[in-house]
Amino acid sequence: MGFLDFIFGAKKRQVETYLNNGAVILDVRTQREWNKGHIENAVHIPIDELNNRVDEVKALNKPVITCCESGVRSAKAAKFLNLNNISAINGGGWIGLKKKL
Repeated sequence: MGFLDFIFGAKKRQVETYLNNGAVILDVRTQREWNKGHIENAVHIPIDELNNRVDEVKALNKPVITCCESGVRSAKAAKFLNLNNISAINGGGWIGLKKKL
């Protein structure tokens, strides 16, 4: 097992663990990006709105896997959610995450 396999394999296992615990997928891309395609049953809250809508995420009462286009915004979203006592991980880009599902 190479180094990249180790890193990406660990991330896949983390996503699987979250999904097994009933996690919800939170897509933080813009409305325009969302309209072009998204993961079925994902919740859509653009990152610019997340601060004002964090209570909506808390109300889900589930762990969260964030995603965006490349993983940068979703990393920020996961960090923000964790700081607000919501169990969250960065799922990275939505297309890659969709393949893991």
